[in-house]
Amino acid sequence: VEEASKSDWKIKFLPLTLCEPVPSDIKVARSQTPKPITQLANEIGLKGTELEPYGSKKAKVSLSLLKRLQDSPNGNYVVVTGMTPTPLGEGKSTTTIGLTQALGAHLKLNTFACVRQPSQGPTFGIKGGAAGGGYSQVIPMEEFNLHLTGDIHAITAANNLLAAQIDTRMFHESTQSDKALFNRLVPKNKKGERSFSAIQLRRLGRLGIEKTDPSTLTDEEIHKFARLDIDPATITWNRVLDTNDRYLRKITVGQSATEKGRVRETQFDISVASEVMAILALTTSLADMKERLGKMVVATSHSGQPVTADDLGVTGAMAVLMRDAIKPNLMQTLEGNPVFVHAGPFANIAHGNSSILSDQIALKLVGETGVVVTEAM
Repeated sequence: VEEASKSDWKIKFLPLTLCEPVPSDIKVARSQTPKPITQLANEIGLKGTELEPYGSKKAKVSLSLLKRLQDSPNGNYVVVTGMTPTPLGEGKSTTTIGLTQALGAHLKLNTFACVRQPSQGPTFGIKGGAAGGGYSQVIPMEEFNLHLTGDIHAITAANNLLAAQIDTRMFHESTQSDKALFNRLVPKNKKGERSFSAIQLRRLGRLGIEKTDPSTLTDEEIHKFARLDIDPATITWNRVLDTNDRYLRKITVGQSATEKGRVRETQFDISVASEVMAILALTTSLADMKERLGKMVVATSHSGQPVTADDLGVTGAMAVLMRDAIKPNLMQTLEGNPVFVHAGPFANIAHGNSSILSDQIALKLVGETGVVVTEAM
């Protein structure tokens, strides 16, 4: 510990004023004045160009940091995993933050915490927020629990864009001929020429059609290319909202007269249960995320073939919506330790971990003798 405490971080830790009995979590959180996020970033070795502040108390960290520190050794890795909370609610988050503060503020080790971003569903429900508790919290609590930097909103937008595309594609396939569909999917340019996009060439490859000139496709190949022939009964992709709303658990869509009677039952899930959130927690780069998004299976065709986001042509659009969400969010503990708050898939239906990217960046920043404390189910 003595050797490891010879840190090159020059952190100014924040003193705590302990009270008996311990006040409510919100009172404890509001009793502390956080450091400016730019100061904390400077203390842990971030460059100005690697920080994207969202106000004065939180910021995004650029993934370019991984390239700059690629030859630096990783620190030590501590995982706080699933546990039964105490009657007062001390579980993974409180333990993670408490351990981080003990190692950092008191033993003077380079220590970084990595935790999940909470959903607004539990935040406004019985469970409440997920910033920790007592004197082991991430601050500011309100910003941590509400919106943060908009990552969950980006996930909601990307998820629902794909959901809208599924219904739109089924509508157009049911109302248009093969030729009309093909003309809309591969329109002529100003010179009267057609060309396939990269995502369309990938679909042709999956269909076993080794052609790159749209004018050379046969009628049978045009039919295979243009029609996904989705079986509505097999659709597994639902719309999402980051709110507990029981009346959206089963809904009917397509009731407008413009949908020409194409009605189906579906449902809303909560945003953090989206596969997009699961991918955000597992991805290691923007290119990796785009590839994973494209491979998501959303339904099967009437012939039993899987239909993916790439088949629907929305991979790039979803990746663009997620371009900022992929960057970890920097915040701090009550005692001024650095914390990454990033991703938050529900542990009962996915892997309950904060993002791999936040762990990777933190491991480089703490140095060989430092410690990253992360939570995972």
